[in-house]
Amino acid sequence: MTLLDTPASTARPVLPPLRIGRHEVATPVVLAPMAGITNPGFRRLCREQGAGFYVCEMITSRGLVEKNPLTFRMIAFDPDERPRSMQLYGVDPAAMGQAVRMIVERDLADHIDMNFGCPVPKVTRRGGGAALPFKRRLFERIVKAAVDNAGDLPVTVKMRIGIDDGHHTYLEAGRIAAEAGVAAVALHARTAAQRYSGHADWSAISRLRDHLPAGLPVLGNGDIFSADDALAMVRETGCDGVVVGRGCLGRPWLFGDLEAAFAGRPLPTPPNLRQVAATLRRHAVLLCEHMGDHKGIRDVRKHIAWYLKGFAVGGDLRRSLGMVESIDQLDELLAQLDLDQEFPADAEGPRGRQGSPGKVVLPEHWLDDADDPSVPFGAELEHSGG
Repeated sequence: MTLLDTPASTARPVLPPLRIGRHEVATPVVLAPMAGITNPGFRRLCREQGAGFYVCEMITSRGLVEKNPLTFRMIAFDPDERPRSMQLYGVDPAAMGQAVRMIVERDLADHIDMNFGCPVPKVTRRGGGAALPFKRRLFERIVKAAVDNAGDLPVTVKMRIGIDDGHHTYLEAGRIAAEAGVAAVALHARTAAQRYSGHADWSAISRLRDHLPAGLPVLGNGDIFSADDALAMVRETGCDGVVVGRGCLGRPWLFGDLEAAFAGRPLPTPPNLRQVAATLRRHAVLLCEHMGDHKGIRDVRKHIAWYLKGFAVGGDLRRSLGMVESIDQLDELLAQLDLDQEFPADAEGPRGRQGSPGKVVLPEHWLDDADDPSVPFGAELEHSGG
């Protein structure tokens, strides 16, 4: 009998605690950084549900080095938020090294996660994100610059399978990152060309786990929309933990489900609409506390459809909620819902953006020479949030 086959009544953990460098959390779960989503308000809401690593929105090395005001406003953590996990993006080894030194010297974070998985065209067309590991020498220089300047701060990397099915990079990139001294490697098991469409290829996570040293945590990402999905990924791949992105949109209690599942306990009862509405309202309050009332209430609008997915809500009420202007108005609209509805089966499964696959936009001649270590002209993003 494996740990995953153990009856819940014995409460044996499915996996041991996740250790990344000097930091350990009981539940082997990471909240994936998502632009415009994983701000301090949302992270606090998720942290209240269960243990894990909760990563902030992407910060650019260039923005740090140039002391961009927007970048520094985005480096925001709650006083009790530990470890403080920051995702860092960069394509220039020199800027990356300097940015990491700033993080250490100013005590800006406790853990640095490097972004090599973003498939967004404005990033890949500059050679960044999921495009960068193809340039293996440049990738090596960037990762080494971060690790060498991080002191005792653990550095991790998050990447994709590759650019497309003709250009898989994850095994070699994983080896390079391991040899550079990273504390963990996370794989979103899609190519950049897939974006968020189709299905993640979990077998790639298994191959990466087999390819890297046993003591280096390998984390799996892609198509985790429930605790059962997370357990299935661990069972099928042998990964050491999971990274959750779109699956928690409008469903922060997923982290409570994951905590119970990985501890070998029965899952909590899914929330009814009254409980969902209370969570939505708390999310709105946290955003207002972080951003101010006007920006916070406008920001929560994009979350409302995710929270209400599958519930019976009239079209007019949905539209009104999508244009809500204040907490008081939110309260009035939520009171009009049939709050005794049980959590619907239609709310399960994929959520968030999916889109369709497409050709990855790359710099001209990007694929000509994988060993070219030069930094592409104009590659650095000017500021964070890309």
